[in-house]
Amino acid sequence: QVPLVESGGGSVHTGASHGLSCTPSEHSKRYRCMGWFRQISGKEREGLAVYDADGRATYADSVKGRFTVSKDNVKNILHLQMNNLQPGDTAMYYCAADDAIAGPGCETIFGKRSDYVTLIYSLWGKGTQVTVSQ
Repeated sequence: QVPLVESGGGSVHTGASHGLSCTPSEHSKRYRCMGWFRQISGKEREGLAVYDADGRATYADSVKGRFTVSKDNVKNILHLQMNNLQPGDTAMYYCAADDAIAGPGCETIFGKRSDYVTLIYSLWGKGTQVTVSQ
């Protein structure tokens, strides 16, 4: 069973806003860290935004000010609101979570290699495609 399920992908035009959602397959499951990542075709996967159990959000410089991560703690859904989308944002977007009780800070993954990222974020969804066109 896929532990996390992303939804909301689609095709939008440049400048549009769009939102993604991530729902744990075990609806009541709470994670220490949850985050949004993306992989642009031909490039390494990059971290975009992470959200810790205390409600703190941290962003990659590339999306700071345009993307907002939030969590509905009642429904246990992680959201990603993306504004002013550009063709360069076209990518497969993934939700990930840390299943451990303790570990390094959720935000320490920015700029790190994939093996470090997956050391913390061990659970992944299948991804949802976002395509931005002119």
